[in-house]
Amino acid sequence: MKRRTLLLSGLGAAGALLVGFAALPPRSRLGHAKTQSVVDGEIGLNGWIKIAADGTVLLAMNRSEMGQGVHTALAQLVAEELVVPLARLRLIAAGHESLYGNVAMFVGQLPLPPRSLEPGQESLAARLGAWTVAKLARELGINATGGSSSVADAWEPLRWAAATARQQLLGAASLRWKLPLAELRIASGVISHVSSGDSAHYGELVQAAAATPPGEVELKPAEQWTLIGQSAPRLDLAAKIDGSARFSIDARPPGLLYAAIRHAPMLGGAPGALPVDAALRQPGVERVVRLGPFAGGHAAVAVVARNSWHALRAAAALEIEWQGRPAGALDSEHIAAALAEAARRAAADGLAFASEGDADRALAGPGRKIEALYETPYLAHAAMEPMNCTARVRDGRVELWVPTQVPGLALELAARVAGVAPDAVTVHVSYLGGGFGRRLEIDFVGQAVRVALETGGRPVQLLWSREEDMTHDFYRPAGSAFCEALLGEDGKPLALRIGSAGDAISPRWMERVLPTLAGPVDLPDKTAAEGLFDQPYAVPQQRIAHLATHHGVPVGFWRSVGHSHNAFFIESFVDELAHAAGADPLDYRLSLLHDLPRHAAVLRLAAEKADWGQALPSSGRGQGVARGLALHESFGSIVAQVVELTQDADGRPKVLRVVCALDCGTVVNPAIVERQMEGAIIFGLTAALFGRIDIEGGVVRQRNFPDYPLLSLAQTPHIETHLIASRHAPTGVGEPGTPPVAPALANAWFALTGERCRRLPLLP
Repeated sequence: MKRRTLLLSGLGAAGALLVGFAALPPRSRLGHAKTQSVVDGEIGLNGWIKIAADGTVLLAMNRSEMGQGVHTALAQLVAEELVVPLARLRLIAAGHESLYGNVAMFVGQLPLPPRSLEPGQESLAARLGAWTVAKLARELGINATGGSSSVADAWEPLRWAAATARQQLLGAASLRWKLPLAELRIASGVISHVSSGDSAHYGELVQAAAATPPGEVELKPAEQWTLIGQSAPRLDLAAKIDGSARFSIDARPPGLLYAAIRHAPMLGGAPGALPVDAALRQPGVERVVRLGPFAGGHAAVAVVARNSWHALRAAAALEIEWQGRPAGALDSEHIAAALAEAARRAAADGLAFASEGDADRALAGPGRKIEALYETPYLAHAAMEPMNCTARVRDGRVELWVPTQVPGLALELAARVAGVAPDAVTVHVSYLGGGFGRRLEIDFVGQAVRVALETGGRPVQLLWSREEDMTHDFYRPAGSAFCEALLGEDGKPLALRIGSAGDAISPRWMERVLPTLAGPVDLPDKTAAEGLFDQPYAVPQQRIAHLATHHGVPVGFWRSVGHSHNAFFIESFVDELAHAAGADPLDYRLSLLHDLPRHAAVLRLAAEKADWGQALPSSGRGQGVARGLALHESFGSIVAQVVELTQDADGRPKVLRVVCALDCGTVVNPAIVERQMEGAIIFGLTAALFGRIDIEGGVVRQRNFPDYPLLSLAQTPHIETHLIASRHAPTGVGEPGTPPVAPALANAWFALTGERCRRLPLLP
């Protein structure tokens, strides 16, 4: 207590403010009915729920749909508590109030190990940290779809909002008919009284309900759920099948112009001399606009034309004198060598995210030691829908049609670029043709607004070509990890030391998109070390440290972020330890999970469903078949995967089957979870087999899918997903399926060939 008092007294006024802030109750996430605008007689009951005159329930949707099924899952939460069919629920765009901010995503950034988060065993530090960060996140109110957090974040607020609205509607019916609440029943959005025959749908009661206090509100118990836990059809399914679904690339406001963009061939370059006469003489071309850097992007040139083809052709024909990066050209091979050297130093020089016992002393002593260096390359996002944004600046207002994971940040940047107040900006977020973290960036939004300032009030759609998208991404950082272990007589690790190195993501992202920051941000980056410092295996002495680098390549969040490569590092190394100990990889892992029963249960389920330990037949070509497994926790969810593979006619790996087991807490929609696991596995296999971005002389060599291949339909293995039944709150789904597949693949390759793959991709 004395230490805390001294700390706060040293902080002075800031300490007093901190104490005062902590003493205030957390901001309510229910919101107020006035948050919702009244349109066509629709009446709001709180910040999330409105009721139309015909009884339709309207849900303010604050998350972006990019194929992950979040719109359906969140709608199921509301429909469950309001006792209405999904068909009677309609989604409307949420506003930009702090109410709609993502709290769970920020809580998920806390660097907490699994043992401090086990339900019923949470440490005091974990509970206090989560409470404090959640309170701060409520105040900030940053609306972001990311971190596999959407369902976890909505789990309580949306159900409470719907349950509160339900009680208001019941109260209105009770007052109208002068009947006790206990005698009223709800079915399909209709409240009725069996004995009297009185009934009314929600639309007939909502006006009175808006003035009726909810009284005591309780959530439906799990045994009464009829929608949560069911594989309800996705709300966007029909539109995506018949082609009526609208993506931002489909925006067609009247008078639309089109813009194509060109960045410098080399990363960090900029346009110099820019002759425009030839471009302006091309058919359909309206103007050429020089663009400065926006939100961490690079300077560029845009050509505006009356259709996209003319814009693309004219942009390609521009003869621009490009200027190189002031600090010199980047080279990925040189960076990889530097990262490998930094990883070896990191255990001593890096920031220790986890330290227990004295691993340094143990490893300096006698005993059997195992060490290995692992490396992963830069990766692109390669979303099917390239970067695009449609913008109109007219009469002091800005209107955007944009595929974004951060609509509030896009709005703020648009306001700054156009020189208007934030409330003069309207943002339309449609379906996203893939996100994977790339659309947490807003550079392309600033570009579109800047071009729109030059078009005399006409809207303009800025569309990046695939080549621009591939060569000017915010890449998944390259990384390296040097792992060391001391084995005891029983083959189990007595000490573990891991040094990893790679560029920090979160500080660079914060510098780009948060305008209130001044200067560089050098905070420790949890995302760089996640999946290593919080690895689940019991080792009495361990030190896990990360050395943050800053090589100049633009880096950003990529599906599963640090877990995407750190899972490969740790699960490959654990497999090497099992082999050195002469132990079965499954049994070895289970022996180190004795105090984490949920992890052990997931691992056992995957092994059981994959027939682990049973003989494998040869492939159709007579080649042998082998299995490899991996276990990894990310975004609160525990995933184990078993990969079965063989060799094709050219001796390359051919994946036959992937068995996935998952504990993600309460499952809202099993079919969506299964599809997400399938997509994440295919995404991870693509990266593990083929994915790499090579930079030579500052130029990204991969320009399109022929040299950055995706897993084809013929190459896609049979995938099966098995879910652990759980009553815990939901955890992440969109990303946790990706991390385990690379190490499971590499471990299977070793089992088949005896060759250890310590550098990705597996195929050259």
